[in-house]
Amino acid sequence: MLSFEVRHPDPGGRARCGTVTTPHGQIRTPAFMPVGTRATVKGLWPQQVRDSGTDILLANTYHLLQRPGAELVERLGGLHKFMAWDGPILTDSGGYQVFSLADLNKITDEGVTFRSHIDGQTIHMDPLSATRIQNQLGADIIMAFDQCPPGDADRATAQAAVDRTIRWAGRCHSAHQRSDQALFAIVQGGVYCDLRLACAQKLIEIDFPGYAVGGLSVGETHEQMVEVLREVVPALPPDRPRYLMGVGMPRDILAAVQVGIDLFDCVLPTRNGRNGSAFTAGGTLRLRNEKHRLDPGPLEENCPCPACRQFSRGYIRHLFLVGEMMGPILVSVHNLWFYQRFMARLRDLIPNGDYATMLAEFPVAGEPGRADSRISTG
Repeated sequence: MLSFEVRHPDPGGRARCGTVTTPHGQIRTPAFMPVGTRATVKGLWPQQVRDSGTDILLANTYHLLQRPGAELVERLGGLHKFMAWDGPILTDSGGYQVFSLADLNKITDEGVTFRSHIDGQTIHMDPLSATRIQNQLGADIIMAFDQCPPGDADRATAQAAVDRTIRWAGRCHSAHQRSDQALFAIVQGGVYCDLRLACAQKLIEIDFPGYAVGGLSVGETHEQMVEVLREVVPALPPDRPRYLMGVGMPRDILAAVQVGIDLFDCVLPTRNGRNGSAFTAGGTLRLRNEKHRLDPGPLEENCPCPACRQFSRGYIRHLFLVGEMMGPILVSVHNLWFYQRFMARLRDLIPNGDYATMLAEFPVAGEPGRADSRISTG
């Protein structure tokens, strides 16, 4: 039920524009997925998200398992109906959250037993349960349960995570029950390119409709991330979508697109928006700064988003200073529009390989700064 077509490859490189077709509509690639961790993009109506140009959302299995529970979502019509989003949805497997948020008790080849970070309840997740839960949630794209090693993992730790990820991917593939959902596998291996290439090869042998690169943006440098992607992405099947998980800085997105990544997700637009930081083509705007107190201009000149069309920097700064919820809402809206404008411009320029124009129009994509984008909620 999922298909992928490369429409406009970069004539001199590896980037490509394409279309992923799902039961709930098409995704224009390269695509950015806003994060709706608990079946909502924080503070925004679905139509506000759709108006930004968003084709697909991400929701989180780990969090939805705990509250409200997959059975409840299924009884209320599945995730699309539950959250009133009629477009494509991707659910991650929960593996990253299990290894980063939970108080772990036991990790074996059978799965992970841990205590919830919410209420201390003991929970067991394994490839079968993670797949079953995602079948119940009903997203268009679901992810195989994997082990995400920490960014500073030594080779032995990364090797163990790769071995387990491969075994678990096979079990997820066997357990998957719904033909209207596409199960993607996740390539792990830390910063060790040979481990990642070996992982990718084993996953390709199982044969998945899409492949993700996980375990990046967890502490490694931009240069290390790019090195891994340059080695691993060309080894993935060219006729399948390629997804870079949890990476969202514009500089990182541009570098990943240039080596052939199609899908991205990140909490940065909404998390930063709630904290008063607006993304602009020229860099980050921090609304709490005194210099914006009397500024009558928009967050970004020539931005067509509702926040920029109607409100000034001075007004939005006021909202943050007095604790009004409309401030975070407006900056979150603007940031989503910024990200979708950024992706749309990439789709325009990839057919000509025109990255000089991209960097001229979006200097932020050349900024050296990095941020930790892999957190739990959007």
